[in-house]
Amino acid sequence: MAPALPANVCVAGDVKLGADVRLAPFVNLYGCEIREGTRLGAFVEVQRGARIGARCKISSHSFVCSGVEIEDEVFIGHGVIFINDRYPRAVNSDGTPQRDGDWTLEKTVVRRGASIGSGAVIMCGVEIGAGALVAAGALVTRDVPAGATVLGMPARLRGLPPRIDPEQP
Repeated sequence: MAPALPANVCVAGDVKLGADVRLAPFVNLYGCEIREGTRLGAFVEVQRGARIGARCKISSHSFVCSGVEIEDEVFIGHGVIFINDRYPRAVNSDGTPQRDGDWTLEKTVVRRGASIGSGAVIMCGVEIGAGALVAAGALVTRDVPAGATVLGMPARLRGLPPRIDPEQP
């Protein structure tokens, strides 16, 4: 028997939840996959087609849209917003409402062990490298190298990890 969900949690029937996933109140999940041991804070929404790895922490008020893949052991701070449409519009040029085929979904990947600070906005089509750190409030518009720290609007490289030379003992 599946564990009882907290009050006011909406989990659609097509959601794949791993073992020991913890959901706070007011979480909204549909058509997504969340792997084992991941924790989602209050007011988190994860859209259809998004994938969240194992042992992640997604803090309250964050939005993970379609096309986002978050690998294992990633930290997402409060109020982080992912974007999947570079040219959003409500209607087509003829005035008809846009539908799924009328816009281009651009994928975003957050690699293992990365951390994204509260209030960051992650533009579509980027990759955040393994172990990278995105500072609070940053606007990420380009790929972030593994182990790098970025900050600002737009986010700029603040530092890289020390280069490891395999020839050195």
